[in-house]
Amino acid sequence: MSTVFTIAALTLHEAARRKVLRSLAVLTVILLGLSAWGFNRLNAEFGGLTSGEARIAASIVLNLVMFGLSLIAALGTAFLAGPTLAGDMESGIALSMLARPVRRYAVLLGKWLGLVVFGGSFVVLAGVAQLVIVKVTVDYWPPHPIAALALLAGQTTVLLTLGLLLSAVISPMASGVVAVGLFGATWVAGVVGGIGVALHNDSVARVGEVSRVLLPTDGLWRGAMNGLQSPGLMSADASFAGHPFLSADPVTGVYVAWSLLWVSVILGLAATAFSRRDL
Repeated sequence: MSTVFTIAALTLHEAARRKVLRSLAVLTVILLGLSAWGFNRLNAEFGGLTSGEARIAASIVLNLVMFGLSLIAALGTAFLAGPTLAGDMESGIALSMLARPVRRYAVLLGKWLGLVVFGGSFVVLAGVAQLVIVKVTVDYWPPHPIAALALLAGQTTVLLTLGLLLSAVISPMASGVVAVGLFGATWVAGVVGGIGVALHNDSVARVGEVSRVLLPTDGLWRGAMNGLQSPGLMSADASFAGHPFLSADPVTGVYVAWSLLWVSVILGLAATAFSRRDL
């Protein structure tokens, strides 16, 4: 187990030195700055969140900005996961490590743990900064911020686990592109499914349901949105059904359990693929 933690620490150190981290920081600062300006304008327009329209606008804008942060996290972790594993194999670093009495699964688990800590820390820090901005500018605090940030960190974990599996079988760049592409496709499928729910079309609604089972990123994201938006917003106005930045239902314990099982299975497949990979 000490080997796993050692590799996790080395992975964190390596991730901190990569240029992608500086790019993530710049993008995050720009997004937070734009959101601060936007919420200031929102406050000037509505004069506080005393009206229903103001709460609707604040919830939609907050979820929109949080989606931007989750997208930045998705891009960063996906393109970090690929070089972390596949890059070591191509450069020969993995061969030098595994020449010592170190098992391949320990290397993989250590890299996964390091990336989880990196991605989760980014989401939590950036998310807390955004919530503080919203509190200062429009005096709004979401009903379930801790659960929402935990779900966003879980979404990042799901995507980087997929990225590790892909990096064990294809090139680093290709693994990042495929992972981000699947992330976007699942979100689009979720929007389509929401439209199906609004139109009472079961066939179209099932598109979103199936996509959330195959890749849990969108399901976790929708649970996070529900924890960030104003309470009772969807039930108060049925016209918001199918809105891409509002969620009608909180995430269930069964779905969280499925997401954990999904991560375990994909991590196991990544370990199997890595153990059979020629170095």
